[in-house]
Amino acid sequence: MNFQIRKFYYGDIPDTNAGGNYQSQSDTTAWPLWEVFIRSKQGLDHKHVGSLKAVDAQMAIENARDVYTRRMEGVSIWVVESKYIHASNPDEAESLYDPANDKVYRHPTFYDLPDEVKHM
Repeated sequence: MNFQIRKFYYGDIPDTNAGGNYQSQSDTTAWPLWEVFIRSKQGLDHKHVGSLKAVDAQMAIENARDVYTRRMEGVSIWVVESKYIHASNPDEAESLYDPANDKVYRHPTFYDLPDEVKHM
């Protein structure tokens, strides 16, 4: 078999199947999944708002802007390729967080503050 591979870029409309006949891509050519974090005008921290697929980081930022900040909700966008995010297993939460319970001095309730100390 002789296949011709044509590369499309963001915004290109292919000549064939322009009517929207979507053909799934194989796993080797599929666009990676990106996680999107937005910092709102009110907050100081970025919050996870969703996911999207894009070819690269620049396209992911542009798509995130179009999808998640249509009403000027954010002042900053972070995108992280999903394969680089690692999480703990919820089933192992007890063994992961249990050592912190042995160190009560880390909790703010362990210390008595003098009356002279205000706003702490």
